[in-house]
Amino acid sequence: MSHKKSKLLLLSLPLLLSSCAQHNQDITNAQHSVASETQEELYILPGLDHGLVQSPINIYSFKERESNHHKITFHFQDEIKAIENLGHTVQLDFAQGSTINYEDLTYSFKQMHFHTPSEHLIDGVTYPMEMHIVTNVPPKNSTEKPRYLVIGVLFKMGQTNKFLDEFINLIPKKVHSVAPLNPGSVKLHDLFPDDEETNVENFYHYRGSLTTAPYTEAVEWFVLKHIIEASPEQIKKISAIEGNNARHIQGVFGRSID
Repeated sequence: MSHKKSKLLLLSLPLLLSSCAQHNQDITNAQHSVASETQEELYILPGLDHGLVQSPINIYSFKERESNHHKITFHFQDEIKAIENLGHTVQLDFAQGSTINYEDLTYSFKQMHFHTPSEHLIDGVTYPMEMHIVTNVPPKNSTEKPRYLVIGVLFKMGQTNKFLDEFINLIPKKVHSVAPLNPGSVKLHDLFPDDEETNVENFYHYRGSLTTAPYTEAVEWFVLKHIIEASPEQIKKISAIEGNNARHIQGVFGRSID
């Protein structure tokens, strides 16, 4: 090989190596992009973790459904007695006395807690926060499982939420600690405009499960159709405490959503 050709080869080598490095980086970026897209696609596809009657689910608002004929009677005193920082969620505890009558059963209000982001999806859309108002019927004996009725409320970023403002600065900073609340200082009615929580037509209903262990398949779910507003600061403050504590959506498997 001539001296001139050797010189040209040496000059070309850095350009060749640079081109190879850029090519490898492009492949890495493409693989990362595909992986990200796959993860996003998987998130909106249902899993099968424990059974065929699991929650949460993706609810399609545009599907035609029969009129909701469920009859619910509220006996609600709106007394919230304490707030807890459980580490994995923020929880508000109800005083005894508030109940819901549904299908010949009386459910007692127990607590409400938060998930960030939302667990239920509406038309494949994840919202930044969801609140669950948990009521139950205690088992009559050791062989009977408890039954639950849970009201799900989804939040989007918007105006400051009056209800959240009533307690958000009272959340204990220490994990696994409880702070008492003065009677009447936190009012759930401030969350719902025009008492919409008492009208069953304002909800999507389906039968499902608890979204945390033991994932008991004995829950009547009522997910509010109206998406409630909360400020970005309010949502971020709750999210900072509990992190991502949302369960993956589950398959519907022929269940009716009315």
